[in-house]
Amino acid sequence: MSLGLTAYGVAATLPMTENPTADFSDTPWWLSLIKAVAIFVYLLISTLLVIWFERRVIGRMQQRPGPNRNGPFGLLQTLADGMKSMLKEDITPARAEKVIYTLAPLIAATMAFVSFAIIPLGGTVSMFGHRTPLQLTDVPVAVLLVLAVASVGVYGIILAGWSSGSTYPLLGGLRSTAQVISYEIAMGLSLVAIFLYSGSMSTSAIVSAQSSLWYILPAFFSFAVYVITMVGETNRLPFDLAEGEGELTGGFHTEYSSMRFAMFFLGEYINMFTVAALATTLFLGGWQAPPLVSLIDDNVLGGGWWGLLWFTAKLWMFMFVFVWLRGSLPRVRYDQFMRFGWKFLIPITLAWVVAVAFIRGAQLGFLGDSKLTFAGRELSVATVVIVSIVAVIALAAAWIWDDKRAARAAAEDETPPEEIDPFEDGYPVPPLPGQRLAEPTPRLASSRQPVLTTASASSTAGPSTSTAVKEEDHA
Repeated sequence: MSLGLTAYGVAATLPMTENPTADFSDTPWWLSLIKAVAIFVYLLISTLLVIWFERRVIGRMQQRPGPNRNGPFGLLQTLADGMKSMLKEDITPARAEKVIYTLAPLIAATMAFVSFAIIPLGGTVSMFGHRTPLQLTDVPVAVLLVLAVASVGVYGIILAGWSSGSTYPLLGGLRSTAQVISYEIAMGLSLVAIFLYSGSMSTSAIVSAQSSLWYILPAFFSFAVYVITMVGETNRLPFDLAEGEGELTGGFHTEYSSMRFAMFFLGEYINMFTVAALATTLFLGGWQAPPLVSLIDDNVLGGGWWGLLWFTAKLWMFMFVFVWLRGSLPRVRYDQFMRFGWKFLIPITLAWVVAVAFIRGAQLGFLGDSKLTFAGRELSVATVVIVSIVAVIALAAAWIWDDKRAARAAAEDETPPEEIDPFEDGYPVPPLPGQRLAEPTPRLASSRQPVLTTASASSTAGPSTSTAVKEEDHA
């Protein structure tokens, strides 16, 4: 197949391959059901382990032991916490919308599990006499399915905040929804480069296309943007602004308790595994063995059930990054976080996608029979690469200049006045360097006189004095 593109003076003919998917022809329905249950158990066990892992690692980073009582090395502490959540009293606010209040945590949790259905956990293996991929399902637009399901999960957040019937959950739901949607845009744009390199949106086809080179190398900038956006997408530190204990008392799930709160907690961790699994699939070769290991013996250490081992190892590498960020970085300010997403990540990712499109078009054009032309002139790969890099650098420089200009304008607006009243707020305030004290006016001088009243003085002075003192106190 071939695709002809003509827009804004650019003409090219890019060869395209078919969009293959995994072969499920020898997979009966009952085997698909077994794989669905296996994925569910895999994610639940991984969630129990990662909560324990997070508490232990952060404990070591803060020079404390972490959980070490329930079970060996504290491994059963997460299970004990889950049982405690089940036994807690489930409280529903009087002003809550009962049906939506219950439906919101279910949406947030189930959507996280659905996204994992298109992730290939390994190659083709033999199960109960059938040859089947270690993947529940695959479609030609599997990656878009993940983004769509993540967008549906946002409904759980906004509905939880609205249905609680309280102000703080509503504010938390609005803020969290704006954050997730904003960073989903940059996340989707960062994946376009992978589609251009692989020529497919199927996860199994993208993994197969990385047999010789992982896409973390040619799409390094997309990988960096994706890592940033996946942290913002999952509301993890330093981007856990959805909870914001200092200003929102807990965010959209403030009014939730017992297992309803646990469903949000579970959905957050499953989302962490989902975005980490997608990063492993798109940038790190998926279930394939590392290049040095695959050179030794790809059949023994790279295929079959070994793929599940390599996939899990890569997945937990990203989980360690989540934990490391939480133990190292403080929470950022909300306006800075949103400005970074809208004014830097999205524009520069757009420029990167355009650059990759030109580079990929030039490579395919010069390696195939067609040519990439602009205004009637043939372009070399080196020219396209240089122009693309210069465009990305210019965009980054423009953003930095605009940010510094805004900072200078804010600093000028916050210039302290030259003359201040030290008693303006009711207590003496020393002047800053370059400031001088204002001359006291008669009204200010009288207001600075202390008014002392005692019970004995009021009784001695009589009713008129007591009334005058009360009027003065009232004034």
